[in-house]
Amino acid sequence: MKETLAMRDALLGSVWEQMSFDENIFFVTADFGSPVLDKIRADFPDRFVNVGIAEQNLINISSGLSLEGYKVFAYAIAPFITMRCFEQLRVNLALMHKVRTINVNLIGVGAGYSYVVSGPTHQCYEDIGLIRNLPNFELYSPSDQHSASALVNLCLENNGPKYLRLDAQPLVALRNNVARSTLEDGFEVLRDGCDGALIATGYMTHTALEVANQLSPKLDLCVIDIFNLSSFNQKKLSAIIKNFPNIFTLEEGFVERGGVDAVIGALIRKQNINCHHEPIGVKPDYRFELGSRDELHALVGIDRQTITGKVARMCDVYKEAS
Repeated sequence: MKETLAMRDALLGSVWEQMSFDENIFFVTADFGSPVLDKIRADFPDRFVNVGIAEQNLINISSGLSLEGYKVFAYAIAPFITMRCFEQLRVNLALMHKVRTINVNLIGVGAGYSYVVSGPTHQCYEDIGLIRNLPNFELYSPSDQHSASALVNLCLENNGPKYLRLDAQPLVALRNNVARSTLEDGFEVLRDGCDGALIATGYMTHTALEVANQLSPKLDLCVIDIFNLSSFNQKKLSAIIKNFPNIFTLEEGFVERGGVDAVIGALIRKQNINCHHEPIGVKPDYRFELGSRDELHALVGIDRQTITGKVARMCDVYKEAS
């Protein structure tokens, strides 16, 4: 049985390990905790600040620390670290990095519906589109603890503002590690196929694998986990998907609002890939029902059963048309 571990704990564990021998790493949190964070605070009290429930100040302080030469990790709930302080992200990070070298890494916990019982105030469907609108930002969206932990290396090696969107729930590990070449590519093929490609990020990569397995052997679907949504290897990904008749993008966020569908749609257009692209995600709207993640997904049409039916129908339509 594969190990399950929250992305947050895996990533913070890697940060703690790096802080033990790199004195230029500073950690700032907006009154948001975890057992691993308690260890960081206890072991590195001179490089740890809790600013309280004040995300705008979180960004101000993080920017200032980075200008003094620190590599900063700033930690809060996903919708709050992206929306409550959007102007600070724009001015103090995106604009600032145009004129001064900074290294600030935002850790947002609670991507998509992962805070299932907290409602739309704490759920996060808009963050990919918002961050993609900011020049100079890197956007990372891992799907398990191993990809989350590995991204710490990119955060420390590369300057600039970055946003890491993490699921709040422990998820099954999809791989044992992430190779350096895969980390640099920004995506990984988790399942080969020839009838179409499911390109997903975060939690929806797990759904994509379940859908592909359920439709096999009737359909042989490739599953691609894209975890770098800003600077992935476009040439390599294009070479993989160019011969697929159908490409589906799966995201736990609003469709047609600048998310994964826009990332892959732009790639298809730029590379003149001849295919049918079907975006699968949440219709832009807010719902107040509470329930399990599966129940919430069923309400908005991104559950495994609904997606499986949609993928099967679209692949059949293409076969009939050809």
